[in-house]
Amino acid sequence: MPQGIVAAGPAETIQEEAPEARLRIARHLAELHRLHLALAHSARDLKRFSLGGHARIEAEIAAEMLEGYLGAIGAFLENMRGRFEARLPTIRRGDPRGPGPSSEEAPGYGNFWLVFSRLRAVLRHVERRVAG
Repeated sequence: MPQGIVAAGPAETIQEEAPEARLRIARHLAELHRLHLALAHSARDLKRFSLGGHARIEAEIAAEMLEGYLGAIGAFLENMRGRFEARLPTIRRGDPRGPGPSSEEAPGYGNFWLVFSRLRAVLRHVERRVAG
């Protein structure tokens, strides 16, 4: 099975795989942070163009860098927003109440809806950010 794909299985197995999934994503975010630092370092080096009397070159490269970054991050956010919004109905079916009569006293009901609401709020934030 490809890395990052979790097969449906017993609840214990899924619970054991969750820390691994979190760790994998944390590593990716740490690598992204390192790339941001490298990009910031390269951007600081651009001032040598202006200091050397070539401000137009610094402005061109800075604009290209920022446009490229905004395009890449916007495309990534839109892709992730679309993926998770498409998954919302499936995620919602994970409501601990399960089928049958509605009971807000089911174990885990409050925690599930708190996390589900958090995901919806983050998706709305991403949508505003991508659109704006």
